[in-house]
Amino acid sequence: MREMVKGSNTSLAALSEHIDSVIVSLGWGSSTGEGDADVSVLLLDANGKVRSDADFYFYNNPVAADGSVQVLGKTPTADGSEDRISFDLTAVPSEVDRIVVAASRYEGARFGELEDVKLSLADGSGEELLRFAIDDADSVSAIIFGELYRRGEEWKFRAVGQGYDTGLAGLATDFGVDIEDDAAAEVEQDTSAVDDQPADTAPASSDGSAPQGLLEAVPAPRRPEDEAEPRKPTARPRTAKKKVTLPRAAKKTLAENEAWKEAKLFPVTALKSDRDREMRATSVLLSVMAQVPEFGRRLTAAFGAPAGRMETFTEVTLPHGDSPRRPDGVIRVERAGKLWTALLETKTNGNALKADQVQAYMDIAARRGYEAVITLSNDVALEGSPLVDVKIDGRRKHKVALWHLSWAEVAHQAQMLIRHEGVGNAAHAWLLHELLHYLQHENSGCHGFQNMGPAWVPVRNGIDDETLCQGDPRALEVVESWERLIRQVCLRLGGELGQKVLPVRRARRGIDPKTLRAGLADQLCLDGKVQAELRIEGTPGVLAINADLRTGKLRTSIEIPVPEQGYPLTWAKRLVRRLADAPADLHIETLTDGETGGPRATLERLRPEPADMLPKENGTQIVGFRLSLLKGMGSSRGSAESGFIRSVDDAVHRFYTTVVVHLDGAGPRQVPSKGGATAG
Repeated sequence: MREMVKGSNTSLAALSEHIDSVIVSLGWGSSTGEGDADVSVLLLDANGKVRSDADFYFYNNPVAADGSVQVLGKTPTADGSEDRISFDLTAVPSEVDRIVVAASRYEGARFGELEDVKLSLADGSGEELLRFAIDDADSVSAIIFGELYRRGEEWKFRAVGQGYDTGLAGLATDFGVDIEDDAAAEVEQDTSAVDDQPADTAPASSDGSAPQGLLEAVPAPRRPEDEAEPRKPTARPRTAKKKVTLPRAAKKTLAENEAWKEAKLFPVTALKSDRDREMRATSVLLSVMAQVPEFGRRLTAAFGAPAGRMETFTEVTLPHGDSPRRPDGVIRVERAGKLWTALLETKTNGNALKADQVQAYMDIAARRGYEAVITLSNDVALEGSPLVDVKIDGRRKHKVALWHLSWAEVAHQAQMLIRHEGVGNAAHAWLLHELLHYLQHENSGCHGFQNMGPAWVPVRNGIDDETLCQGDPRALEVVESWERLIRQVCLRLGGELGQKVLPVRRARRGIDPKTLRAGLADQLCLDGKVQAELRIEGTPGVLAINADLRTGKLRTSIEIPVPEQGYPLTWAKRLVRRLADAPADLHIETLTDGETGGPRATLERLRPEPADMLPKENGTQIVGFRLSLLKGMGSSRGSAESGFIRSVDDAVHRFYTTVVVHLDGAGPRQVPSKGGATAG
């Protein structure tokens, strides 16, 4: 892997033979886990300008029609998160001379507040080719991380690291994206205005300026109350086809009674064995991927697949020594006469992947020149810890990438498309709806991570009788299972809300994920607890989950800061009013700058007298409030311990829907913008 410095450049072909498609990752972290930024991509011609506003890609315009660019979204890392962008360099139009990769912060935030700001680039097999760390971000609000550019027939990369004090608007203006002169005075749209917007219009930049076309739909900053409402700008033509999302309200049924079941495209009643479930689930998924291009591309772009005509196959027989092998599925994508091929190995109903099967498919793929092997199961992969260990023959010239996909992620992507982002037409939306119904049916076997593993019961028993010692490998297994569960909770909640939900990483810069898990395992042995924090886009704080295995209690909580102005009693009364529909057993604790902490009580007790939230000692400074709900864990002690997994899911869902949605700034947004209008 090549370490780049500012201003340096390199040929991609000199680093790898698999550069038809590459994935660029922009990463950062912060001590609180709350720092974030948005990526953007600009396609430039030989004059260094965009051909039109359609050459600007960002969080609400993530995919190029020709498949050359796809913003894949965020994934958690050991010490923060990273945004990934997939580039199909064979699909980039010939008139595009340069591709700029940038990121911007919002609401006055600066990159100097983040840690470990970096870019990395991987080839089509997933191998990381280069890395560029930016150490001098300081006070800038937007950064050009790097650029891909043509030199004759080859692509090269240049490490740029140029900052902009003027944010995304200044960066975009430099490259020819038009900015409205009166954007700063534009009124923030209310919920009804957002609902009326077409699903395919794009939001504005996070600092309130709005480029024409793609950026015109972004809500501008909130207008001060003493200013007059400005004249609304003239509507512009849409730049993309209108997308279709399914209505949330169900149609009135024509059935005579509840015993009548609606006919489904993918029936599940006849599934009797694990083999039946695997074959049916594989065929259902692959057929929908081939028929709904948005969905198929969403699932395969992260694995280096180009955008093109996709065909999928099941039960294909391939030669392998004396005994032919039959992978569960094959995915083929054709682009400009070239084929990208992946073998698929599927498991359902909690069955584990078999290393010998995956190894055989890796060998077959290498011999036949295929690009990838994809494993699909209920399990969730962890950063730095592959689910299946395979041996790679370094003597082979052709490299094969091994990727993993969980059923929870498949369901998440389907839900995001049909409920929040939209697809090309009503038939595609219906197909995804049928797929989601199948995956969520109890008989499909595609329910996601449901087993805390064989170490779960011994560890809980060891905590109960105080015999669990630091260094016990079973504690590490429980920590890994907990991390998998939290990742799945993020996928499910994010799919419901249509917002980014990511686990927060509070770790030293650059710490190895395995080292971090080992420390958490030792902490579990000491205090009998596992903990996690979720950052939910649009919420005023981090949602914390604490599972105390000694007491069998789950605590979900959030800390919210006090307003910068006002009086403590006003804050207390306003909080109680906002929580009028929250559970009566909600615990509220006043956070102070002192060592002893402030008052705490249930919401039921505080409703008639909010002043009880105020400290009795004069001069005590209130810094915030902590809201918490307690819930019992699953009581069974079987190896699957599905009761515990359900209880964590239920606890997070209940806390968000009954508490967090009532707080300032919380609630799902109709247009996923930064610093703009929110619904709720």
